[in-house]
Amino acid sequence: MARYSAGVRPMETPSVRRQRMQTMPRRQLSEAQDGPRSERSEDIDSDTGGDTTPTLVPSSPVTPTPAPVQAPVVVPMPQPEPANSSPAPTASPATSGVSSGSGSSTMRGRDPRNKANDPVLANLSAALTTGWEARYAPNGKVFFIDHNTRQTCWTHPVTGQTHPPSRQSQTNQSAVSPAKQQSLRVDPTAAIARQPKIASDQPLPAGWEMRIHQNRPFFINHNNRATQWEDPRVFGARSGGAVPYNRDYKRKYETLMRSMPPKPGPPAKLDLPVRRGTILDDSYRCIINLKNLHLLRSRLYVKFDDEKGLDYGGLAREWFMLLSHEMFNPYYCLFEYSANDSYTLQINPNSGFCNEHHLHYFRFIGRVCAMAVYHQKLIDAFFIRPFYKLLVDKPIKIEDMEIVDPEYHNSLQYILENDPEDLDLYFTIEEERFGEVNTFPLKKDGESIQVTDANKKEYVGLIIKHRFENRIKDQLKCFKEGFSDVFPVHSLKIFDEKELEYLMCGLAEIDTADWRNNTDYRHYHPRDQVVQWFWQVVASYDNEMRARLLQFATGTSRLPMNGFAELYGSNGPQKFCLSKVGSPDNLPVAHTCFNRIDLPPYRSYNDLKDKVTYAVENTGGFNID
Repeated sequence: MARYSAGVRPMETPSVRRQRMQTMPRRQLSEAQDGPRSERSEDIDSDTGGDTTPTLVPSSPVTPTPAPVQAPVVVPMPQPEPANSSPAPTASPATSGVSSGSGSSTMRGRDPRNKANDPVLANLSAALTTGWEARYAPNGKVFFIDHNTRQTCWTHPVTGQTHPPSRQSQTNQSAVSPAKQQSLRVDPTAAIARQPKIASDQPLPAGWEMRIHQNRPFFINHNNRATQWEDPRVFGARSGGAVPYNRDYKRKYETLMRSMPPKPGPPAKLDLPVRRGTILDDSYRCIINLKNLHLLRSRLYVKFDDEKGLDYGGLAREWFMLLSHEMFNPYYCLFEYSANDSYTLQINPNSGFCNEHHLHYFRFIGRVCAMAVYHQKLIDAFFIRPFYKLLVDKPIKIEDMEIVDPEYHNSLQYILENDPEDLDLYFTIEEERFGEVNTFPLKKDGESIQVTDANKKEYVGLIIKHRFENRIKDQLKCFKEGFSDVFPVHSLKIFDEKELEYLMCGLAEIDTADWRNNTDYRHYHPRDQVVQWFWQVVASYDNEMRARLLQFATGTSRLPMNGFAELYGSNGPQKFCLSKVGSPDNLPVAHTCFNRIDLPPYRSYNDLKDKVTYAVENTGGFNID
């Protein structure tokens, strides 16, 4: 027999139509009188109006426009999402059933599970009020229809309970035709296949858990109580980026760049021929003896001895990084680690005892730091907070001491909170220098002025000033003078101390998700298996190893304030790039001027991890392809 789509029939004469109207079943007659059915309606057998199952449609709730209906049919909607807040199936007026308070109805619908003698539906419908009816959704879960308002819900309107799929309803589901079941069902094998392959030895990040919903894995982040389908080992958590965008900092940075002295013309460039083994001495001779200071603002051209690399930005970034390691090395006695940790640096007040030319070196270091800011590069070091404040002439407070030396801060805080007369203190300070303890007055005749409750605030203020400023004033003065040889140091006053740290030193923490979200691909696709393996390797590294990988790819192990989105290449902003180049037997190759890694199509995860790790740990020098 021929099958007609609902609402679409072949042309017929009026007499044929009257004859057909007299012979068709009552359900089809009401449909013909009401006009074409909605687009959600199923195909209707012209002879028997054969049973069909509903097609897959969006599961969002719909409030339809009322229409006169004589004998409608209920079409349950598709299975909802796993969340408890998912909307219930929608009952359209053109397809909804009419129910009495006892649960009887004029039409049970075309779902084979919605039978009048179904014991589960009968028990549930017995407790319903007038106009309500219970039905099975395609997944076997019971939902409830309010024919008074033409709305649906998952919870029982009287008891407030939900009813999961019953065994009987799951058994009855086999009565649905296989073709329709296939259209309603998401293939679990295909869903799992779409998930990137994960190395079996790669654990989930801390606070994460994997569960299975309808044969499809999903992931729970217990840290922020969120869920996602994507594997965090590959795609990262939905954290929205590594660093929040700071509009105020961006505006200050643009103001600083506009206030910079102009660069010299294109012919001008600063040649920096250096050797890796003596990079500090070579760089010092090139920069401190420079007569034309405007060349410090010209294009930098770094040339490493016995290497063929051409500097389009990448060699300069590596030069700043390697030179930073030497300039701030405590073994040269120019800087020392703070008392709190071995991470932040401060000027060594005893630098003159170890190097008679130490003030020249501080002027040189000031020039290098200013060149890094001017040329939009980063130095590989972090200083204590008072150092940044001294650069912009901001007062240092007792809270700054807490960050540098917590024990010393507690002692000063005790003096402020108590009467210090019993401590027998005077306006002097003792310092140990090469095993010898020396006493220095904090003010004129300080040896004879005792600290009392009236002058204790002055005493603490002088202690802080001596600790951070007076004993390093000569070194700090030369550093500022060297800085101003490139551009005026007072231009930095628009920044606070934290922003100055971002400006000069960047970020040390590397976020894998931010890295991946700001990556371009050449001859690769983000879903390619080799690309997924690469990001698994990055996620398996600790922060130190990620920094080494970043240095291998870009020439620096630091990031701008707003993360990978602001990486710079040879021609301005340039994102990190993975390029499909080379044989699986080759090691990856980095192009630091363009922030690019040539990654061959390796055959396995372990092979890729071994090759990348070996390249990062054993790289050294530049060459020309």
